[in-house]
Amino acid sequence: MSGDEAVALAARDSAVHLGTGYPGTPSTEILEQFASLGGRAQWAPNEKVALEVAIGVAFSGGGAMVTMKHVGLNVAADALFTVAYSGVSGPLVIISADDPGMASSQNEQDNRRYAVAAGVPMIEPSDSQDAYDSMRLAVRISRRWQTPVLLRMTTRVCHSKTVVIPRPPETAPEPHFVRDIPARVMIPAYARPAHRRLRNKLAEIAAWNDAEGPVVGTRGSAGLGIIASGVAYVHALEAAPDASFLKIGMTYPLPVKRIAAFARSVDRCVVIEEGDPFLVEAIRAEGIHVEDRPEAYRFGELNVARVRRTLDRDNSPEPAPIRGKPPELCRGCPHRTVFETLRDIDAIVAGDIGCYSLGVLPPFEAMDSLVCMGAAIGVGLGMRHVLPPEEARRVVSVLGDSTFVHSGLTGLAEMVYNPPATGHVLMILDNGTTAMTGMQEHPGTGRTLDHQATGKISFEAVAKAMGVPNVHVIDPSANRKGLAELVRSGLEKPELTVIVARRNCLLATADIKAYEKDNEKVEECCQ
Repeated sequence: MSGDEAVALAARDSAVHLGTGYPGTPSTEILEQFASLGGRAQWAPNEKVALEVAIGVAFSGGGAMVTMKHVGLNVAADALFTVAYSGVSGPLVIISADDPGMASSQNEQDNRRYAVAAGVPMIEPSDSQDAYDSMRLAVRISRRWQTPVLLRMTTRVCHSKTVVIPRPPETAPEPHFVRDIPARVMIPAYARPAHRRLRNKLAEIAAWNDAEGPVVGTRGSAGLGIIASGVAYVHALEAAPDASFLKIGMTYPLPVKRIAAFARSVDRCVVIEEGDPFLVEAIRAEGIHVEDRPEAYRFGELNVARVRRTLDRDNSPEPAPIRGKPPELCRGCPHRTVFETLRDIDAIVAGDIGCYSLGVLPPFEAMDSLVCMGAAIGVGLGMRHVLPPEEARRVVSVLGDSTFVHSGLTGLAEMVYNPPATGHVLMILDNGTTAMTGMQEHPGTGRTLDHQATGKISFEAVAKAMGVPNVHVIDPSANRKGLAELVRSGLEKPELTVIVARRNCLLATADIKAYEKDNEKVEECCQ
């Protein structure tokens, strides 16, 4: 199984009541697999909403799992920091899938920092079996200490496949609400003692981690000891099989006594980790002498060659990686027409996260900024507010359908509330799916995670209801000339304009038609 599949199986075997999240590589497959195994799973509009729903489940005594990629935890952070104080009644596991090397992300932040900042225990698996066991352990820890637990995955653990041996399934008590106002309502008077309770919990968990936590020591050569966690352990084991190892499963709070004893038992102690020097800094802060990797290996994914070079103290430049084929928009993709149009009219384009981000590459080169989900609107408005009128009237904000639901609604509110003097043009590229992560559903498709019919958000209706005077819907592929005219007309007006460029993704069209046909049959049977 892949690591993602193993986590899903563990969630089912741990009797998790609800899995929720927002699709994002490399975490997407967890909820899809959980649903296929019979678990209750649903996509949320964004990660913050997903975590809030999961908190409601856990406040009610149910077991909840939330999935997201690393940047998604930024969106959910507001809820994360407070639920760490409030604690939970039922288990709550938050899965953050980090993307070292940025295979499909705009940064390679290391979310281990969130565990320390928020004060939540963190577990890091190294392969699929470890992912299965770690998910089940996270549920038990969360239930025992009534605290959320962060399960930190990385790209290779999520997508690599290893053998998994499942354990007997567990049962869980039925959800039941018990009123506990001081623990659940975080006004200052209740939050102050809650903070103290949190620190006491972490001290207890640290002691438990030292005494019986997921720490595996392997005795090899006394000349070299390696401390590692996550996928770094697997790379290190292959690079130096004769070394002594201390594999740390729970990396916050750390098993400091075990680490100190291990470091004393070897002549040379090296920390091998991927991403930030998280473990090195924490271990050195305890006065334990350990060696770090070269600074250059903070960037990109770790691999066996990098571990060998670290152990050999080889700081020479790495061989240049083989260049791959650059990504591109699919032939016939409706987004191509949009970006050709924006390029030809020399628009200043505030872009966003999605497969349409590829509009920045040749032959279009029609994107001038890309920050985070939903930022296209705010960034475009900021440009409009300060640029000279002749430049301001060239600014267009572009984002996709799933992205608009995720973080664009508040941007649209800002657009209506603080309109620039020159007006503004927002383009919503609606291809009927969350194409960037593998064709998942979202609130604008009218279908749930398992493609069943549900409520559907109309982007044009929302824009009109929020006060945008000029709202248009157009098929960009069928009416290329009309699209160009709409964009030019919007740029010329000192008013707000929203253009919904709607045409289904080519790769999803057949499936969408099949889903709609199946749902029509269900509706006919129910009438």
